[in-house]
Amino acid sequence: MATLVSTHSRHRLNDHFTNPIRLALMATLAGVDEVDFKTLKETVDLTDSALSKHAGALEQAGYVAMRKGFIGKRPRTWLSLTPDGQKALTEHVAALREMTTGL
Repeated sequence: MATLVSTHSRHRLNDHFTNPIRLALMATLAGVDEVDFKTLKETVDLTDSALSKHAGALEQAGYVAMRKGFIGKRPRTWLSLTPDGQKALTEHVAALREMTTGL
C-alpha cells in the first residue's frame, strides 16, 4: 500500500511561528541587524515578561541570539536573528504566501 505524502504548504509552517507574538518578534528582527530589548518591547507592544518568555523560546530554538552588555553602568540586552532564524522565517513566510495565493 502506497503512503500518501502531502505537499500542502501548511506542512511547511514553522510551529514556533504560529504564535502571533513570536511571528511578530521574528518579523521585527528580520528588519534590523540588532535591536535592544526596550525598543523591541515597545515596537511589538509587549510587557517585559512576555518578551522575555517568547524571546527565550526562540533563542532556545536557535532562531534568536541575545547579547548582553552595558551602556555606562546600565545593563542592556540586544536581540538579533540567527542565520537559522532568518532561514526558518523565510521558509515560513513562503509557505504562508503559497497558502494565500491559492492553487
